[in-house]
Amino acid sequence: MAKKIAEESVESGMSVKRVEIKHLRSMKDAAGKDVSVVDYVESKDVDEAISQAEAELAKAEASVTELKADIVEYKKIKDA
Repeated sequence: MAKKIAEESVESGMSVKRVEIKHLRSMKDAAGKDVSVVDYVESKDVDEAISQAEAELAKAEASVTELKADIVEYKKIKDA
């Protein structure tokens, strides 16, 4: 799912920056053209967004490492 990330406007005097994240999905309109539609919108502190993204990245990197090890094992069996 695609995302559009932008700085959220906040009241002046607030020191915490916030982000607005629009989660998009692709659909076809009545004419059959591909269009992006906002599925939902969320808003959070930029520090929280960074922490969550870093945690997701660590999880994805662990999955990639595991998949690479699986591929090595599959190739061993194929070549045996």
